[in-house]
Order: sequence, then structure tokens, then C-alpha cells
Amino acid sequence: MIREFGLIDVMYLIAAARWTLALTAVAFAGSAMLGLALAIMRILPLAPLRWFSATYIQLVQGTPLLVWLFLIFFGLPLAGISVNPWIAAAVAFSVYGSAFLGEIWRGALVSIARTQWEAGASLGLSLTEQLRYVIIPQSIRIAIPPTVGFLVQLIKNTSLAAVIGFVELTREGQLTAAGTYKPFAVYITVACIYFAMCFPLTQWSRSLERKLDVAR
Repeated sequence: MIREFGLIDVMYLIAAARWTLALTAVAFAGSAMLGLALAIMRILPLAPLRWFSATYIQLVQGTPLLVWLFLIFFGLPLAGISVNPWIAAAVAFSVYGSAFLGEIWRGALVSIARTQWEAGASLGLSLTEQLRYVIIPQSIRIAIPPTVGFLVQLIKNTSLAAVIGFVELTREGQLTAAGTYKPFAVYITVACIYFAMCFPLTQWSRSLERKLDVAR
């Protein structure tokens, strides 16, 4: 039965946006944990770890996100591991995002002057202590703007989770458009909601970049 696109549908879309934000939060947390490990492995003086990290990043970045969604959603059940769309999407986005955060954060770590490492070593700090007390605190300021930019892209990329049946903002938009036969109005509304979520972060990222340029 066809119905008119109205306020109740807009409310459903806004409610679905909460799942977009929830998926973004979980995926960003997973990406951050894996990405930090990858970034540190890239700069350690251990060839096997550097090779593993570089290979992982190149493999993941060279593969479409949609493929990772399909591999995890359809592949894990073949191994006897049952996953629902929520888990599959969270894992896929975490794997995919970790490769990009790993490279962003590696760049921030290696941008710190070598003299800072040498100063830490001269104080008798171990490699772990140098990272914890000297290098990472300085690299955070450099890493924040591109990390926020990545977060904005992650919010928008969560729309791909609709293809495996996860009902977030885009999927709710598809269902609403099918029920109202008003796709233009529905997707304009969806676009406005995405904009409302992403624009403040985009502005914050630009502000951070300007402040960083001034600090330099």
C-alpha cells in the first residue's frame, strides 16, 4: 500500500541515523585499535612486523570496502561462524578503516624529528617509553585533523552496509522510498541528515588544520 511521505517517515529516518552513528562509533573504535598497532609495527626495527603491517595495509587499501562486506558476511558462515549484518558490518569497517588509520598515524609518528627519539634514548627510556612519553603525545596533534577527516568518510561509507541488510540511514531510506514512491523527497531528506552529521566534523577538521598550520 502506497502512503504519503510525511513527518513520521522523517522521524523513522532520524531514528535510523542513530544506527549509522552507532556503527560508525564501533567501527572507529575497532579501526583505531588495529590502526595503532599497524602504525607502531611499521616503525619498529623488526622486519617481519614491518612487512606484515605494510602488506596488510596495501592489501586492504587495494580492495573495495564492498568486497570486505561480502567476504565477511557471506564468507564467515562457510567456516561455521554465524554473523548477523550488524556484526559483519562492524568487522568489515574495522578491518577496512584500520588500514587507513594505520597509514595516517604512521605518517604522524615518522614526522616527529629523529632528535626526539635520540633525546628519549639519551634519558634511558626504552622504545616503549619513548613512544608513550615522547613520540605519541607530539604526533597526536599532527594526526587529529586527518583522523577527523577519516571519521567523516567513515560516516558516509556506512551507507554501504545497506547491501547486506543492515538497517541504517540509507537502508531505511530505501525502505521508505519503496513504501511511498517518493524517492526524490526521501533521498533529499537522507542527504540532509548525512550533511547534518558530517558538516560539523568537517568544519572542526578544517579548524584544526588551520590551528596546526599556525602552530607550525
